[in-house]
Amino acid sequence: IIKCKAAIAWEANKPLSIEEVEVAPPKDHEVRIQVDMITETGLKSVIALQIIATTLCHSDAHILHPQFEGGFFPVILGHEAAGIVESVGPGVANFKP
Repeated sequence: IIKCKAAIAWEANKPLSIEEVEVAPPKDHEVRIQVDMITETGLKSVIALQIIATTLCHSDAHILHPQFEGGFFPVILGHEAAGIVESVGPGVANFKP
């Protein structure tokens, strides 16, 4: 089990709660964070990332708006991510682990 901190919205128009949550590890043949890309030579490849931080954006603000009361709660916000490249596929030259 992976433990991390998350910004949780328990209801609309209320402050976020920063809490430790448990996330199940990836299942067989599952990659949680993966970026599919085309290299400069046109080769399809993959980059795997370790996410270090996320940030809230305008779509998260919409979720917190009172019009969503009774809707999607609780919800973990923050889908704009920054992280560390853990591995790269063949042909990737611009990113290194």
